[in-house]
Amino acid sequence: MNDNLLYEDRIAGGCHWSLRMRRGTSLRLIDEEGGANIGMLFYNLDNLLERYNAPDTLKCQHTFKLTKGNCLYSDMGRIFCSIVEDTAGWHETVCGNLNRAMVNKKWGEHSYQDYRNGWYQNGHDSFLVELAKYGLGIEDMAANLNLFSKVEVDKEGSLRYVQNNSNAGDYVELRFEMDTLVALHTCPHPLNDAKDYPRKPFHYQIRKAPPVADDDFCKNFRPENRRGFKNNDIYHLGMES
Repeated sequence: MNDNLLYEDRIAGGCHWSLRMRRGTSLRLIDEEGGANIGMLFYNLDNLLERYNAPDTLKCQHTFKLTKGNCLYSDMGRIFCSIVEDTAGWHETVCGNLNRAMVNKKWGEHSYQDYRNGWYQNGHDSFLVELAKYGLGIEDMAANLNLFSKVEVDKEGSLRYVQNNSNAGDYVELRFEMDTLVALHTCPHPLNDAKDYPRKPFHYQIRKAPPVADDDFCKNFRPENRRGFKNNDIYHLGMES
């Protein structure tokens, strides 16, 4: 038994969901079958105008991919969460989402009216549904993270999706450094060229996270991360831990 486990559940493929993650907790996401894609966005629970910033996340850590040690930054220079564990080794944050027209072009139109729970959802509309629950809309969308997905760049600068980057049982664990609204979907990656509409589920666990020590791996992964953690410390001054 894991004494740190607070809650766990499963999300089917081609679905969407949102939750509030508190500072000092972690979210472990487990690819059940291999080849999953989890689109994610992050917002400050106390100020929804502050949201995930993909360009700053990449440039301040001098990377194109995300893996263990990397932190996910807001547009205010603060850290939403840190990647404390990762068995997949590569997660991308540049390709965004599919919309309805793109899904229809790739796999044909499967509406809810005709197919009920077998309909084909898309990442763009999935995010809009979840964001609407918190008073947010299309103007609040940002470039999203795609967990478990890998994209390579060829010599001409073209992007290529790598099928089945993750295997069944691979997981990534995000430790939250501030109270965060998380919106996510399990719709296909925009560059996935699978013959059939992919439906890849994942299992998740919410856990208590140990306090961040001064020698923490993520905190020291890049010099910039120490500044990000400092920004968080200043933001949380006077707040209960």
